[in-house]
Amino acid sequence: MTRPTSIRRIAVLGGGFSKERDVSLVSGRAAERALKAKGFDVSFIDVARDIPALVSAIAAAKPDVVFNALHGRYGEDGCIQGLLDMMALPYTNSGRLASAVAMDKPAAKRMFAAAGISVAEERVVTVAEAERGDVMDRPYVLKPVNEGSSVGVKIVRPGDNRPPLDDLGLAADDLIMAERFIPGREVTVAVMGDRALAVTEITTARDFYDYEAKYAKGGSAHILPAKLPRGQYERAMELSLKAHKALGCRGVSRADLRLDGDEFFMLEVNTQPGLTPTSLVPEQAAHVGLSFEDLMVWMVENAQCDA
Repeated sequence: MTRPTSIRRIAVLGGGFSKERDVSLVSGRAAERALKAKGFDVSFIDVARDIPALVSAIAAAKPDVVFNALHGRYGEDGCIQGLLDMMALPYTNSGRLASAVAMDKPAAKRMFAAAGISVAEERVVTVAEAERGDVMDRPYVLKPVNEGSSVGVKIVRPGDNRPPLDDLGLAADDLIMAERFIPGREVTVAVMGDRALAVTEITTARDFYDYEAKYAKGGSAHILPAKLPRGQYERAMELSLKAHKALGCRGVSRADLRLDGDEFFMLEVNTQPGLTPTSLVPEQAAHVGLSFEDLMVWMVENAQCDA
């Protein structure tokens, strides 16, 4: 692994061509402003699905570090990480393998379970199977196997009609994950290197913490620090750091968990957490005394590549 030694020029990658493009633009521009305020020479690259143009734009920027602010497919699933490894450029957050495994929900859950972290029962089915009838006892959740930010997540409850899946843009033989619905409280923990920052409880008036609840103003309430008994609070941080390490993550990640009674269930680890005004990681950093600008600098200083 290589780390940057003297950092002056930074290329921020934002936008992209996943379903999370708009959020990525907000995250990327926020990182750009913060790093410029800290005196770095920053270039913003709006990533389109034109790989030769992207390689040329990165090469023209001559960055010492690439700040990856892409969300969703191709930005946090190991694809851009692999390209940057080939270019021998250090980049923020996790490498290609950890990114790929974290984005593949069934694969990530196997890693969590192997590390002794509780996960919900699940099975992988085709879209056609999910549309024909119940694929497990209700209530259960249907999730694309490789999307972030709760894109395409559907909850199937007793008495509900089965939700339509045609808005996911998937073919009938594409795979989707069905997962037992875990009742209880939802919490999230940011991990920064080898340190869990804090525990936030998330509440929302919506059906669940979906894409709109995450990014729309007023879509959710963040209770920071979460009002949990000390033992549970510390347990949530311990499990989140364990999940971060089990996947081989680096830089910043964010773990999402459900607390059912006394047991935590790991839902997922996000290797490219949002940096928007409603995002959870900057909130937790501020809670422990780290400004947004200093968080961005830490991410840059801890950039690596697997060249």
